[in-house]
Parts: sequence; C-alpha cells; structure tokens
Amino acid sequence: MTIGHHPTTATLVELANGSLDLGRSIVVAAHIEVCPACQADLHTMETVGGCLLETIKPVPVDPGAVSRALARIAYEGGRPVESAQATVPAPTAVRFLPRAVRSYAIGDWQWIGPGIHRRDFEIPGNSGARVFLLKAQPGTRMPDHTHTGTELTLVLTGAYVHEHGRFHPGDIEEADGSVDHQPVVEDGETCICLVALEGTLSLNGLSGRLLQPFVRI
Repeated sequence: MTIGHHPTTATLVELANGSLDLGRSIVVAAHIEVCPACQADLHTMETVGGCLLETIKPVPVDPGAVSRALARIAYEGGRPVESAQATVPAPTAVRFLPRAVRSYAIGDWQWIGPGIHRRDFEIPGNSGARVFLLKAQPGTRMPDHTHTGTELTLVLTGAYVHEHGRFHPGDIEEADGSVDHQPVVEDGETCICLVALEGTLSLNGLSGRLLQPFVRI
C-alpha cells in the first residue's frame, strides 16, 4: 500500500540535525522504517549536514543529542539499539511494533473512552513528547479537538479519516494548535497508532468543554 502522508521537511531536517525531541524522533524513525522515500530524503539531509559540519567551528554537544540519534537509527540492522535509553524489552510482545520502539518497556492497555485504549511506553530521561499506542475500534468517532502542543501519529494497523484526509498503515500525521480534526476509524479493522504527544488534547465545542475534565490523553 502506497504511503500518502509523510513528515514535513522541517521535521526531517530536525531529525537529521539531532534537534528533534526524543519522543517525536521515535515516531518519525518508525515511519522511516517503512518509507523508502523518507529514507532517501533523510540520507540526503544527513549527507549535506555532514558537509556543512566540515565548515563550522565545534560547539558543545546537546545532552539529549545522543538519545535522539539512537532513536533515529534504532530501526537499522533489524534489531533495537542497546543503550541507556533503551535497555528494557517490552514485557508483552506486540507483533506490529516498529523496531524503533521494541527496546522500550511498555505498559498494559488502559481504557480511556468508549472503544479507545492507550498503552504507554517507558522512555527514561525523555523530556519531550510522551509516546504511546492508541487503539480504537472500527467505527469509533474521536472527539473534535485541537492540541496544546504537537502530536505525531503513525498508523500501524487499520485506518482513519477526517477533514484533512485518510490515513492508513505507514502514514504519519503532524498536528498542533493550528489543526482541528475529528478522526473516525474506518470499519473492518481495529486502528492502532503510535503517537508522540507534547501537551494535551483540547476538545472543541460545548460538549468538548464538558468532556475535557475526563479526557485521559
């Protein structure tokens, strides 16, 4: 199936230069595992960046740069990277987990709403976005919402649609406070997504304001 939604160029540039936070780096790396186009784009950006590095003076390394770099290359070689940030295997195997997250511990499924469950990854030292699996049953209609921060969503199984398009396995969606949407899971297969969320969801409308205190995302 052809991948129709990719990370923005700005996000790939941040990944290539090591400035993307660890949470979002993991989700983008998971997309790159299955997307030859983004693999090629990232390689080009890293090559150009390497050439530019030869022309600038050295600067101190960002304390989080190593973690972000490990997240970016975690998919290479078909096995997780062994590091201080990624040493505990998931206690319960999930067949569709991208290689980029297989080395992080993962919690149990938690109910967060009708037809919707969440499963958190334990990412030591991550000061950026939270990373979790989000599972929604076929036909589930998510609340109409925007975001207080950034949200990266990679579809692993199933598909969903909303005002801005259709998203199926391999597709990645970037959203922030400028985006309002109401995803609806398509019939036929449970939709499971890998999500990196910075901030929280902000529900729209009167009903959203009434539900907001009960939202667990």
